[in-house]
Amino acid sequence: MLNQSSFGSGRLPQTRPRCSLTGWTIAAVMIFVMLGGWFPQTRSLADSPTSSSSTLQETSWRFTTKKPRAHWYEVGFDDSRWAQGVGGFGTRSTPGARVSTQWNTDDIWLRQSVELDAVPAQPAIYMHHDEDAEVYLNGKKVLAVTGYIDHHKVFPLDADAAAVIKKGSNLIAVHCHQTTGGQSIDVHLIDANHLPKLPKPKRNTIPFKSDLITKWGEQVTTENAWTEYPRPALARPRLQNPSWTNLNGHWDYAITGVDQIETPQKWDGEILVPFAIESRLSGVQRLLSDSEALWYHRTFQADVTQGERLKLNFEAVDYRCEVFVNGTSVGKHVGGSNPFSLDITDAAKSGENQLVVRVEDETEGSQIRGKQVIHAHGIWYTQVSGIWQTVWLETVAQRHIDDLKIHSAITDSPDQAKVTVKVDLAGKPVAGEKVRISLADGDQLISSKTFNTDGVFITDVSDAKLWSPDSPHLYDLSVVVLDASGNAIDEVQSYVGIREVGRTVDKDGHHRFTLNGETVFHLGPLDQGWWPDGLLTPPSDEGMLYDIEVLKDSGFNMIRKHIKVEPRRYYYHCDRIGMMVWQDQPSGGKGPPWTRMRANPQDADWSDADHDQYMNEIERMIDDLENHPSIVVWVPFNEAWGQHRTMEVGKWTVKRDPSRLVNIASGGNFWPIGDIADHHAYPHPNFPLADKRFDDYIKVVGEFGGHGYPVQGHLWDANRDNWGYGGLPKTLQEFKDRYIESMRRLEELESNGIAGGVYTQTTDVEGEINGLMTYDRRVLKIPASELSKIHANLVK
Repeated sequence: MLNQSSFGSGRLPQTRPRCSLTGWTIAAVMIFVMLGGWFPQTRSLADSPTSSSSTLQETSWRFTTKKPRAHWYEVGFDDSRWAQGVGGFGTRSTPGARVSTQWNTDDIWLRQSVELDAVPAQPAIYMHHDEDAEVYLNGKKVLAVTGYIDHHKVFPLDADAAAVIKKGSNLIAVHCHQTTGGQSIDVHLIDANHLPKLPKPKRNTIPFKSDLITKWGEQVTTENAWTEYPRPALARPRLQNPSWTNLNGHWDYAITGVDQIETPQKWDGEILVPFAIESRLSGVQRLLSDSEALWYHRTFQADVTQGERLKLNFEAVDYRCEVFVNGTSVGKHVGGSNPFSLDITDAAKSGENQLVVRVEDETEGSQIRGKQVIHAHGIWYTQVSGIWQTVWLETVAQRHIDDLKIHSAITDSPDQAKVTVKVDLAGKPVAGEKVRISLADGDQLISSKTFNTDGVFITDVSDAKLWSPDSPHLYDLSVVVLDASGNAIDEVQSYVGIREVGRTVDKDGHHRFTLNGETVFHLGPLDQGWWPDGLLTPPSDEGMLYDIEVLKDSGFNMIRKHIKVEPRRYYYHCDRIGMMVWQDQPSGGKGPPWTRMRANPQDADWSDADHDQYMNEIERMIDDLENHPSIVVWVPFNEAWGQHRTMEVGKWTVKRDPSRLVNIASGGNFWPIGDIADHHAYPHPNFPLADKRFDDYIKVVGEFGGHGYPVQGHLWDANRDNWGYGGLPKTLQEFKDRYIESMRRLEELESNGIAGGVYTQTTDVEGEINGLMTYDRRVLKIPASELSKIHANLVK
């Protein structure tokens, strides 16, 4: 992009227009057209004829980024199949641009009809363009410009161009073409005597609506929306009948101003929980802004019994919420990825109860948000607001098990292990209470012990069956709280995977991953966990499981769960199927310059309050997930996104969970803490092996590949520039050849000390088409059997 404008300022001197018998309002008329719309709109200025301070109003356009048929600019052309958007169009980083609708392809065509009360006295086009633009009025080309400008400019229309404008309906058609850098097109038809003010870009309230849907999404109904028990690693058997109630399904919803704190009197419609309001499966598809609050409402039946407590559980709400039962506030929560539980016994009543949830979500700013952005583009995806995982009720005893802390370790030899279980209890202690913990292997009881509730269960396991991807063996765990007479007060069931994560140095001095004392090369995909129909929420448990099973069948032994915390059932499936997980902490807030693996990196400057919230969320993530044997690595930061106080965070994480390895910053900025030095390289893998600073760390290529291949009929948006790293291959065979070449290079790196590799990525996501599967999971671009053979030399 050039740094000089192709034109002068173009601003005309202000002159007083003629008066007419129809009144000064017509003399002052300003007709404008803003890129982004199609709906006709008429406007007469209410200020004096000499005023130049009027502000344009937003309108909408029809647009397409695919070359249309001939005569697309003529009045009779059918544009009903074109998309709709609000002007201007482009990328928001373009200098001088005023962008309401994202456009990032080489070309865009736009059409709008507008009704004029009168022909402007001095008609002109008021426009920002980057780059070449053509403007048509009623089928006649009235303006053609080349290059780009970095501000809005007035382009007067000559007599011939002005002559095509008429009272009544007028068609505006625009084509813009760009080749490099940012892009923008924003067009207005004005009376040059009255230069208007431009409004702030309008935030679209409607996310991009794709036709793409998974086969599981097609089957979702209000009756079957995520009916599975959401906490399988801490399951309470039905001592009461039933002990839990699923609250997913249709709820009422409303959107109000963020200042409103009273429950709405009217509801806007129904939303399908647990799908976020922006998602297709929610039935709403509405973007929430930071100036709005999202409200939910439903009723539920309860039986409040003496000696029992009623827990209301949310698996995840993005981002800030307050919960009301029968008009009483029962709790607040901040954080978009962590489950939380509220004791609502005192607010609930037997019979019908009213449940209201109020949500705020800024999406950006300092809050932890992962890959969500207000304006989705590139590697940044559609925002997610509100309830996006299961909501459920559970009846528990007054004295009940709140959590378990499970640890296993190999002792003297590979087949001798020790299991430790600590029980966290809630509620008022019961006189003479005990805890009985039993460990079993199927029908075979390994150990059963009864002890005081402040004790810790420790047992040796002989001939231990160790958990690994090849043999994901799980032991059954039962925990019962007993009263003084030996009667069961509460009981939960869980499981234990006995395994030991570590590191070693091989004969050549390279640091390697170990699992149960054996060296293992970690190979897996970068897994975003996004869905075309549910966004962050998988359409179903079956669909979520499918992703893990396909990756397992493809010969991967690890998944890097990227900038997202999944539902707890996801990790349960990884535990029982046998898939190691690198778990990222979702990112947010400002980051420092990304210097990758270079020396002397910087940290971003975060406030104490923002840092404390970050630490609250990473602590909750570890606390919720640490019992899962599948998780082997914690990743606090990615590519300097929100990276701050790195050494402090790294030391805390190492101390918080010494049973796992820590990859402090995948892709840098690298700081000397934790266990892993992680370099990102696209499209093919590499690593700065000569740098001695990494000699004491396990070296990995934490991202590589990203080879894009578009599968027609399975694209999120066929009209945009869908992309992958290194340019798009022309054929499927070229795509396969590139993938094979990346794995060949990774094998070379493995022989030189690299201990793991993460391929980008499991699926296409929105505009990214670099997945091994299409976004709708209907096409696996390389069959799993072929992938398994390609990976065989790395995963042995």
